[in-house]
Amino acid sequence: MKNYLSPIYFFIVIFLMGANSLTAQSRLDSLLPVRGFCIDAPRPAGLDSFIRFIDAELAPRKVNTLIVQIDYHYQFSTHPELTDSFALSKADVGRIVSVCRKNNIRVIPLLDLLGHQSWANRTGKLLQVYPQFDETPWISMPEKYVWPNPEKLYCKSYCPLHPDLHGILFSVIDELCDAFESNTFHAGMDEVFLLGSEQSPATKGQDPAALFARAVNELHKHLVRQRKVEMLMWGDRLINGQKYEMGEWEASKNGTAAAVDMIPKDIIVCPWHYEVKESYPSIPMLLEKGFRVLPAGWKNVDASKALIAYSQKNGGPKLLGHMFTTWGVKKEELMQFPPLVEGLELLRN
Repeated sequence: MKNYLSPIYFFIVIFLMGANSLTAQSRLDSLLPVRGFCIDAPRPAGLDSFIRFIDAELAPRKVNTLIVQIDYHYQFSTHPELTDSFALSKADVGRIVSVCRKNNIRVIPLLDLLGHQSWANRTGKLLQVYPQFDETPWISMPEKYVWPNPEKLYCKSYCPLHPDLHGILFSVIDELCDAFESNTFHAGMDEVFLLGSEQSPATKGQDPAALFARAVNELHKHLVRQRKVEMLMWGDRLINGQKYEMGEWEASKNGTAAAVDMIPKDIIVCPWHYEVKESYPSIPMLLEKGFRVLPAGWKNVDASKALIAYSQKNGGPKLLGHMFTTWGVKKEELMQFPPLVEGLELLRN
């Protein structure tokens, strides 16, 4: 296979020149302890090919962490009303867990929390079933979604103050952790645009950072303190978009960034950066705040190279490695997806 990774590979060779006494695996573990891969859960009809993909493609390339965005595509027994279409059974998830265990891959379920409760013109399962949890009930889903729009709707969020919300969420989170036999959970929390709006029934006029931190802290209390489950979350809402020029998706311009000082430091924060930049200041900022950090890249090959190189140069013991993400890529096309192919080839060497 053609090696497109010569700049970053050269960097890694230089980095490792002083460690000739280590084995190749030890060197890799030292450089990228967490070699993560994030992907949507398969449909039941595609489960066999998904299992083969883990066994034949991810494992030989030394991926050791698989984050499966399951959301509500699971056959819940605690809240069956929240089971979305194309849902995996407990036995289906067990097959994923089994192949990961065989290959020493840690598997982590991901459920989008707070934000991403809708997409385009479709309301997500939680707000379909429990519309009273909607943070922006006055905004109707459009027949045809466009951005920007007068309502400033990117994705809907749930109201973090609703008294009935967390009891339901904790039940489905617990069920997913049990099904995946996982002591780690990814809570999402990205791209929350509308929080504390002047029209919001419960959060009107409240500080978006305090609201965001409260949502994070409720989850942390249940996951980490009560269940002893490690918590991951995306990092964009913790990055000050006024201070760092990263845009309103990659960083926050709606007042949530101050939450970075209001949440526990044992959360693993995953800042995602998908474009080529001279620097990614969110990485040292989050590390200096005391978080463990797992950066994530996507489809821009040069951006992935730059992010890995910058992270390694500006990291430390709390920099955990790198996460490859695959948003919108058909599973049968994954091994033709350049950032993934080239990144995994790096891990093979």
